[in-house]
Amino acid sequence: MFTLTEVASLNDIQPTYRILKPWWDVFMDYLGLVMLMLAIFAMTMQITKDQVACLPFLEEAEDSTGARPHSFTTQGPTEGASSVVSAAAVEAAAAIIPNDSPDRASHGFHVTHEQTVAMQDDKYSRQPRPTGISTNLDYQQYIFVNQMCYHVALPWYSKYFPYLTLIHTLVLMVSSNFWFKYPKTSSKIEHFVSILGRCFESPWTTKALSETACEESEENKHRLIGTNSVPKQQSAAGKEDVTETNLSTPMLGNSGVKFSADKLIEVPSTLTILDKKDGEQAKALFEKVRKFRAHVEDSDFIYKLYVAQTVVKTVKFILILSYTSTFIAAIDFQHTCEPNVKYLTGYTRFSCTHNMAFMLRKLLLSYMALILIYGMVCMYSLYWLFRGPLKEYSFEKVREESSFSDIPDVKNDFAFLLHMVDQYDQLYSKRFGVFLSEVSENKLRQISLNHEWTFEKLRQLVSRNAQDQQELQLYMLSGLPNAVFDLTDLEVLKLELIPEARFSAKVSQMTSLRELHLCHCPAKVEQTAFAFLRDHLHCLHVKFTDVAEIPPWVYLLRSLRELNLVGNLSSENNKMIGLDSMRDLRHLKTLYLKSNLTKMPTNITDLSLHLKKIVVHNDGTKLLVLNSLKKMANLAELELHSCELERIPHSVFSLTNLQELDLKYNRIQTIAEIISFQHLKRLTCLKLWHNRISTIPASIGQVKTLESLFLSHNLLGALPPALFTLSKLRHLDVSHNSITVLPPNIGGLHNLQHLAINSNKLEALPKNLFKCTKLKVLCLGNNELTDLPEDVGQLVHLSQLELKGNCLDRLPAQLSNCHPLNCLVVEDHLFDTLPGEMKKRIGQDA
Repeated sequence: MFTLTEVASLNDIQPTYRILKPWWDVFMDYLGLVMLMLAIFAMTMQITKDQVACLPFLEEAEDSTGARPHSFTTQGPTEGASSVVSAAAVEAAAAIIPNDSPDRASHGFHVTHEQTVAMQDDKYSRQPRPTGISTNLDYQQYIFVNQMCYHVALPWYSKYFPYLTLIHTLVLMVSSNFWFKYPKTSSKIEHFVSILGRCFESPWTTKALSETACEESEENKHRLIGTNSVPKQQSAAGKEDVTETNLSTPMLGNSGVKFSADKLIEVPSTLTILDKKDGEQAKALFEKVRKFRAHVEDSDFIYKLYVAQTVVKTVKFILILSYTSTFIAAIDFQHTCEPNVKYLTGYTRFSCTHNMAFMLRKLLLSYMALILIYGMVCMYSLYWLFRGPLKEYSFEKVREESSFSDIPDVKNDFAFLLHMVDQYDQLYSKRFGVFLSEVSENKLRQISLNHEWTFEKLRQLVSRNAQDQQELQLYMLSGLPNAVFDLTDLEVLKLELIPEARFSAKVSQMTSLRELHLCHCPAKVEQTAFAFLRDHLHCLHVKFTDVAEIPPWVYLLRSLRELNLVGNLSSENNKMIGLDSMRDLRHLKTLYLKSNLTKMPTNITDLSLHLKKIVVHNDGTKLLVLNSLKKMANLAELELHSCELERIPHSVFSLTNLQELDLKYNRIQTIAEIISFQHLKRLTCLKLWHNRISTIPASIGQVKTLESLFLSHNLLGALPPALFTLSKLRHLDVSHNSITVLPPNIGGLHNLQHLAINSNKLEALPKNLFKCTKLKVLCLGNNELTDLPEDVGQLVHLSQLELKGNCLDRLPAQLSNCHPLNCLVVEDHLFDTLPGEMKKRIGQDA
């Protein structure tokens, strides 16, 4: 026999799970425990006390001759009385079996106290005895009949009711806690309860919530320009800018997006630094909450399982109530039994009494009352489950009561678990929401960041760049340390992989800041900080993966001179690129786009009035549409690198103010259209290097304004004579081609200062080359030259000469006439042939 404690353990769950048990589950658990106790009590009573007592019917007492059995009194049998044992049988039984013996009850032989007294009175006195009928059955026959009738006459429900009660109760108790035990849900629930408890007890939760009132007082003073924010100027001088900043958010190609101010959570000065261990634990909790949400929020299995087990309990309640109410009438004290034992006893029908009938009926009624209450609670739980959207949970109330307005709403199983927690205590959800807020996480990071990155540490990282500017580069930090704003002499600030960079009002102290780099760093600024950056920042570099990473305030920096955008600006994302809002960049001169564009954004023409230089590095993606360039009348420089161009774009010929054109790293094979450049009266520099050009048309002589021509890394085999009619040409680079002969009329380039013809197949140099007396740089390396003419001495302005990689045997002595020569690139053995004074003056560049 098992104890009540052992059975109750079936309903035992971990105490930490109590936060997921609403009042109806707790109430049903207690009801189940009461029903379990009732079932065990009924079973115990039935096992120890349950029995029947049977006697034959009167009409069957006659023998086969029709004579009645003898009476044990002088009086006849009472009319309508039931058959009873004879006085002799009772006396014999009383003599053999004592009254207090348990065998009396177990064998169905019952002699009451009143009967015993009556028999004694009959024996010792002359008063009348009780009437009765002699049945002529012995004790063993009564035992046999009682056993037979217990199984034949007694209804099955009277015998098995306690066992059914136990089984039903165990099923209900298992159904109530099945979701805590099922593997696919128990792991998530255990993880959730663990995280919830840690979030509730975390020192950071208490500190963050305690600062809410302080932050609310600062809410109207610090407004953050975020992904969808617009700065509002407070100064009288900037009132007209308010209208400007309320324009469409400058996201390339998307003029319909607005942005409004978000509040920045400033860390109050009274906020003390958390213990390092507590801070690390809080950071770990943010990561755990993030991962748990991603793991649980994508399914609703826990919700469905809880609904299923509630439905099972409700169906079970209906089933129990329906069949129990039917069988309750079968529990009766008196039963008629026909055990077919006439051949042993001489009787066929017996009248039996069930001693536990009254008790079982009362227990059954109590059980039905408990089941009815249990079912009503189940119905309420189902009503609660389907009354509202339990697969959605809103933190709206928490957002209103705290400064963490970015706490997101959750769904599916994550939402359902929070709804269950609310039934226990809503404070758990409120404190848990702190760890769903990015603002809260950023605040925690900022506290740790400011403690780690002090002014002294940052000062040590400041260096001088190539332009002799003070530069600071910060890489992979959780945020922007406040101490950065104390570096008032800083000129260049580079931020890389800092997901939560925030510029506070203190940035106005950095009066020397002119250049900012944001590499995968979607920075946000306060209103005051934006006003400062708008008026002082001149150069901005933004590198991104997705166009959404570009901060919208970038397009409102009216003092910006140069903007560099490096990232994915493909046609799919082109609609989001707000170049249409670049009209606010009133002083922008240079636009650099390194991306994979298939066409130039049409809205770029808004910059046509002030833009001077456009650089497009397309990383090998073919640029098909350039028509928008036609309206860029004031454009002076155009670079189209790696755009897979096969010809010079016709739209270029409309840029009447163009001074420099660079078509590097394309697939241009012919430049027959070069004659059209004669209409570009200001074109001075043409770069067609790193292409597939095999010939230069004679029409190049029509471009009289050219001063620099770059044709290196092509497939040129010869140079046309018309090329040398360009009297203004000062820089000519035809290196890395297959040129074998340099035309004699090269001497017509009287203004030529830089000639690069290295890495070709030249075998000799024409003497007219040395009539270009203004030459300063002459690159002849990696050719097939066997002799350097003595006329090289005529180049009196020559400062750099490259001859390495040829077949020269000697250097002419006239080379010493080139007094400015200070860089000579030749083999060691040729350099050794120079006079000692010349060696010292020139030096060697091996």
